[in-house]
Amino acid sequence: MEQKPTRDSFLPYGRQWIDEEDIQAVVEVLKGEYLTTGPYITRFEKAVASYVGATYAVSFANGTAALHGACFAAGISDGDEVITSPMTFAASANCILYQGGTPVFADIDEETYNLDPAEIEKKLTSKTKAIIPVHFTGQPAPLDEIAAIAKKHQLVVIEDAAHALGATYKGNKIGSISDMTMFSFHPVKHITSGEGGIITTNDKDYYEKLLQFRSHGITRDVNKLTENHGPWYYEMQFLGYNYRLTDIQAALGLSQLKKLDAFIERRKKYRTMYDEAFQGLQAITLPFQDSNRCSSWHLYVIRLQLDQLSGTREDIFNRLRQENIGVNVHYIPVYYLPYYQSLGYPKGLCPKAEKLYEEIITLPLFPAMTEKDVHDVIQAVKKVICHYRKA
Repeated sequence: MEQKPTRDSFLPYGRQWIDEEDIQAVVEVLKGEYLTTGPYITRFEKAVASYVGATYAVSFANGTAALHGACFAAGISDGDEVITSPMTFAASANCILYQGGTPVFADIDEETYNLDPAEIEKKLTSKTKAIIPVHFTGQPAPLDEIAAIAKKHQLVVIEDAAHALGATYKGNKIGSISDMTMFSFHPVKHITSGEGGIITTNDKDYYEKLLQFRSHGITRDVNKLTENHGPWYYEMQFLGYNYRLTDIQAALGLSQLKKLDAFIERRKKYRTMYDEAFQGLQAITLPFQDSNRCSSWHLYVIRLQLDQLSGTREDIFNRLRQENIGVNVHYIPVYYLPYYQSLGYPKGLCPKAEKLYEEIITLPLFPAMTEKDVHDVIQAVKKVICHYRKA
């Protein structure tokens, strides 16, 4: 007789938490004068900059657009190489291609799953222009070592912190440290504006380039105009994009930001519940933790010790889905994707990342979960792992 699934309904790996305060914040904008670029954009940008401890913040329509803007501001162009991680969403590399640059994938550290500084150094050439470290799952990358490499070789560091809003590195908030840092506000992230992204920076030049880039390359600043026909006059000075966030989205983001610390605490609570439940469970490795690099726990990724299991990762993934646990896999190495294969990236570039990909499963982790949801995940994981564990 077939066993009943752990849950009656499907639990996704991530989902937003929208409350009445968020809804009312959006309604207020809808009743007002501005729907697109208005006062909430500035308020939201200032609030994010203040939260992370940066001087400036520039919002964008989404995180990918924000990364594109950062690559433009960094001066990446045809012939430039940018080193990044293969264990990420495609946007971390696509933004380099948008500017005519070449993504160069460096392998990861086997313990943290973030970029390994030693592997970065192996990939440096005279064409290297920047490094885009990705804070995988919210766990900060080794920024001191990356900064040292960047300083030695005069490189720009653009942090992909889509997973890491609220994370800290040696006591400093992510977003206040490197040349530029991107955060995403997609619904599965720490806070949401529906879609949205932002770049934080302490550099005024980058800030001004980002502002102009997101608005078609247009400026009305009289100090930047090459000529002036009158108060109506503006100039498009380079090819920019229409990458602006709306006031509607900014109002939602601003309301969500007030709850960010509470959301992170809830994520940490559920992470602790997972850690304690899985501590003695053979055949899986738990996520890396380091008091000097405090994760904001966007994802909870377990690594299967497949030599101790009778099933494949796909078997275990499918069985957990049958238990109505919405597991996922983060990520397929970027250069495995057909488009990158068509560009000539071979498999085998980053052996540690490729091995990791074959062994990981992402468990549900988001603030809108209940403790019962967490216990359901724990029960299902134990049930499935025990089923496949070798005698």
